[in-house]
Amino acid sequence: MRGIDFSVRAGEVFALLGPNGAGKTTTVEILEGYRRRDAGLVNVLGHDPARHERDFRERIGLVLQSTGIQHYLTVRETVSLYAGYYPRPRDVDEVIELADLTESRDRRVGQLSGGQRRRVDLAVALAGDPELLFLDEPTTGFDPSARRQAWEIVQGLARLGKTILLTTHFMDEAQVLADRVAVIAGGKIVAEGPPDTIGQRGRGVTTVRFSLPDGSELPARFGARTTEAGYELDIHSATRALHELTSWALSADVELLGLEVLRPSLEDAYLELTGSGER
Repeated sequence: MRGIDFSVRAGEVFALLGPNGAGKTTTVEILEGYRRRDAGLVNVLGHDPARHERDFRERIGLVLQSTGIQHYLTVRETVSLYAGYYPRPRDVDEVIELADLTESRDRRVGQLSGGQRRRVDLAVALAGDPELLFLDEPTTGFDPSARRQAWEIVQGLARLGKTILLTTHFMDEAQVLADRVAVIAGGKIVAEGPPDTIGQRGRGVTTVRFSLPDGSELPARFGARTTEAGYELDIHSATRALHELTSWALSADVELLGLEVLRPSLEDAYLELTGSGER
């Protein structure tokens, strides 16, 4: 790490993005108190995590990349066990419902699918009713349906006012869940802000694609490229350019077929910022 500086506001979902080896897990482990920092100041909920104070531990929940939950216990037994470690735990059945495990509550953890076990990890993290949740790659190994369900759970926790620090390799996950993101590359933060602004996406080039009916031709003044599928136009002021384009189409009584407006994605910005082909 080359020294990073960021803050997470109470009640927000903050995502750390970056390729393997960039420093995401190291950062999270320092914030959780599992790794000592070499220098600098760290303040989490008013505590220095390196001091391992009990009050700090009681206020956080962790979903690690791998856990050591006993497979011979049922889901309810597992959540009850961990809830017993906290002075003010959340109701066990409520936690199981939040993690979408009600139908599996009496099944042994070892009998569950990988996605269901990951939900058990989340239920364990919620057992103590934490103020702050650390979610380290929480949907790795999930199929698309399970990932969507996990997103709904995280969004539900955000609505409950939980503060969530998320690490993920999935750009769509960060786009959907995070209020703000920080991109780490080479041990330092190279961009930070709402997902729509990362890499100046809010001011980036927008691409418009469409085709015209046979016999129609787009005026040269639009400066569009001709492609096999029709036309392609790069614009900076989307509202003005689209107004001019659609006004011409209406006045010429021409349909803009297959009209698409494509902004740079968070993944595009991420790859540019990290210089990586990794997703």
